[in-house]
Amino acid sequence: MPLSTKADLLSPLYRNCLFRSDERVDAHDHVSRELADHLLRWKSGMPDVAMFKGSLNRLSMYLLRYGAEVEVTPNPFDDFTLVHTSLSGGAEIEVDGQKLVIAEGRTGVLTPKQHVRLRWYPGTQQLILKVPHVLLRELALLDEGEKPELTPGYLLDRRLGTQWDLIMHSLLNAMSLPAEAALDKTWLDHFEHNAALFLLSHQVRGSAQASTLGLQVVQPGQLKDAVLGAGDSRRMNMLLEYMDARLGAPLSLEDMASAAGVSIRTINELCHRQHGVTPMELLRNLRLDAVRSRLRAQPDLSITETALTFGFGHLGRFSAYYFDRFGELPRQTQARSE
Repeated sequence: MPLSTKADLLSPLYRNCLFRSDERVDAHDHVSRELADHLLRWKSGMPDVAMFKGSLNRLSMYLLRYGAEVEVTPNPFDDFTLVHTSLSGGAEIEVDGQKLVIAEGRTGVLTPKQHVRLRWYPGTQQLILKVPHVLLRELALLDEGEKPELTPGYLLDRRLGTQWDLIMHSLLNAMSLPAEAALDKTWLDHFEHNAALFLLSHQVRGSAQASTLGLQVVQPGQLKDAVLGAGDSRRMNMLLEYMDARLGAPLSLEDMASAAGVSIRTINELCHRQHGVTPMELLRNLRLDAVRSRLRAQPDLSITETALTFGFGHLGRFSAYYFDRFGELPRQTQARSE
C-alpha cells in the first residue's frame, strides 16, 4: 500500500509531535536540531508548520510540513543520509549541480557533499528517513572514520518504489509496538540494516540512472536504433525519470531519445507501443498531472503561475489540454479541493 498522509501506518509519528505552529519563527530551530542547520526562506502561502518523529535503534523518521512554499538551504551533512518521500505536494532539489523533482509519491535520496537547496511546493508533506552513516559503514565493512562512497542525490527508480514502501511499512510497524511488546534490539538492527542495505545496493552512480539499469550511455550523434523487446520497460523508465526531473524545462525529441539511449524513430515507437501517445504527448500528460497535484494540494495557488512552472506557455491551450485529460477546468479542481 502506498504511503499517504492519511495512512493509519503513520500513527506512531502522529503520536509524537515535536512542534506545531502557524508562526514562521518557530520552524527553523526545531528542524535544525533534528536534521541540519539551514537557511529558511518563506515564499507564498500561509505557514502551517508541523513536525512529527519516530525512532528505532539508530534510524529516525520524520513527518514534516511547512504549509507555505519555502526554500531551504541546509549546510551539507557528512554523517547521515536523508531519504525524502513526498506524501503530498512535491519538492525541487538542487544537490551538487543536479536538479531533482520529487513529485507526489516519489522518493529522493540526499547525501550532498558541497551544496543542497530544496524548494518545497505549498501544501507539501514529506516523510523523511535519517540514516546515519555508521550503519552504511558496517554494511560496507569500512573502518571507523572511513566514508562510504555515496551519490550526492538521486531519485529512487520508479520500479523500486513499492519495495521501498514495504521497508518503510516495516519500520513504522516496529515503531508502533507498545513498550512491553517492543522488538528485541538485535531484531530491530535487522530492520535497520535492511533499509541501509537497500540504499547502498540501489544508489545511482555515473551517468544518471543508466549504469544502475545496465544501459549503454549513448551520446547525441551516436544513436543507434534499438530493437524493441525485453529492454523496452527499462528504456521507458529512463525516459520517464528524465521527464520527471525536467517537467518545467524545454525538452526536444532529441533530448528524450538521448536520455533513453535510442533514436528518435525508436523513442516514438516505444511511446506508442507502451502508452499509445507520442513522446511529446507523454511529457504533456506528466506536466498536467503535476499541475493537478499541486492545485489539489494548494487550491489558493495562481493557476497561471502553476501552469508556467510546469512548462505551459500558452494558457488557452493549457486549459484545453487540462479539460481533455481530467474532464474539468483547473479552477474546478481548485473549487473541489477547498
